[in-house]
Amino acid sequence: MSTLPDGRYIDDAPFDPDENINRLDRADMDAPNWLLVWRKFRRHRLGLLSGAFLLFSYLMLPVAGFIAPYTPAERNADHLYAPPQAIKLFHEGRFVGPFVYPRTATADLENFRWTYETDRTRPMPLEFFCEGSEYRLAGLIRSDTHLFCAPQGATVFLWGSDRLGRDVFSRILYGAQLSLTVGLIGITVSFILGIGFGSIAGYFGGKTDWIIQRTIEILRSLPELPLWLALSAAVPSNWGPVAVFFIISIILGILDWPGLARAVRSKFLSLREEEYVRAAEMMGASSGRVIRRHLLPNFVSHLIASATLSIPAMILGETALSFLGLGLRAPAVSWGVMLNDAQNLASIEIYPWTAIPMLPIIVVVLAFNFLGDDLRDSLDPYES
Repeated sequence: MSTLPDGRYIDDAPFDPDENINRLDRADMDAPNWLLVWRKFRRHRLGLLSGAFLLFSYLMLPVAGFIAPYTPAERNADHLYAPPQAIKLFHEGRFVGPFVYPRTATADLENFRWTYETDRTRPMPLEFFCEGSEYRLAGLIRSDTHLFCAPQGATVFLWGSDRLGRDVFSRILYGAQLSLTVGLIGITVSFILGIGFGSIAGYFGGKTDWIIQRTIEILRSLPELPLWLALSAAVPSNWGPVAVFFIISIILGILDWPGLARAVRSKFLSLREEEYVRAAEMMGASSGRVIRRHLLPNFVSHLIASATLSIPAMILGETALSFLGLGLRAPAVSWGVMLNDAQNLASIEIYPWTAIPMLPIIVVVLAFNFLGDDLRDSLDPYES
C-alpha cells in the first residue's frame, strides 16, 4: 500500500481534496495547451498516419528530381506505353541485388497496340547515385545526380510510361510539386481575405457587416465550376507555366474565402461581447489590436481544422481545371495535366497504368480529410 511522505498510509490520512487530486489531472491542468492537444490527437491513429504521410510528401518535394530516375520531359522513343516494371532481387534463386530485366517493344499491327517481350536471361543491376539528366534541386541548385538509374540498354519504368515514352513515376513526383503547392498558396489567399473581411464584419457590424454579407451571398450564389472555367479561360494562353500556376492558385483562393469569412464573422459576433474584449476596449486598445490579440487567438483551433479541410478542395479544383485543359498546361507537370493526357478511355482500357496519376490525388485528399477531422476533434475543448 502506498504511503504519504510522513509515513502514514493513504487510507489512514484525513481526506484533503487538494492532495487527493489525480496526478494526471493535476499534470493536465499545468500542461500548456499545445501539449493537451497533442495528447488528444495522438489517440487518433488514422490522423497520425495521415499527418506523417503528408509531412513526408511535402518534405519530398524539394528533392523530387533526385528521387525520380528521369526528368518529366525525358522521352524514350523505343518504349511507348511501356507497362510497369518490377525491380527484382533474385535471379534463378541467386541473390543479385536490385535489378531489372531488359525489354523489347514490338508493334502489334493487328490489334494496334504495343507489346513488350522481357529477356529474363539477363539481369541488369540498377545504378545508385548515378549521373542522369539535369534538374534543379529545390528549384535552385543544378544537379544531375539521381538516387537510382537504369543501366545502359535497359529502362526502369516503375509505373509504366505514357504515349510519348515518359516515365509515369517520375512525372508524378514532379507533378506533386505543383499539385500539392497550389493548395498552400490558395489557402493563404483564402485566409487573408476570409479572416480580414470576416473579422471586420463580425467586429464592427452595421453597414459594414451588411455590405460584406451581401457580397458573400452574391459570390456563393454563382455556380462554382462555370465560374472557375470562365476565370481560367481569361488567362492569356501565351503566359508561362509559372504565371499560370500562380493565377490558378489565386483564383482558387479568391473563390474559397466566403465560407471562412462567414465562420469568422459568426464567431466574432459572440466573442466581441465577452468581458475581456470590453476591458481591452476600455483600456484604449485599438480595433486592430483587439482583433489580433484577443479575438483571433480564440479562433485558431477552427482555422487550423478549416485549413486542412480546404487544401484538398483546392487540389481537386486545380486537378479539374487542368483535366479540362483550362488550368495548368504543358510543359508544366501536375497531376491534373497528366490526367488530361489520359482522357482517351480506349487508351486507358489498353494501357490502364496511364490512369495511375489519379491514385495520389485520392490518397492525398483522403489524408487531408482524415487529418482535418481528427485535428478538429482534438482542438475541440468539449471533446474528452
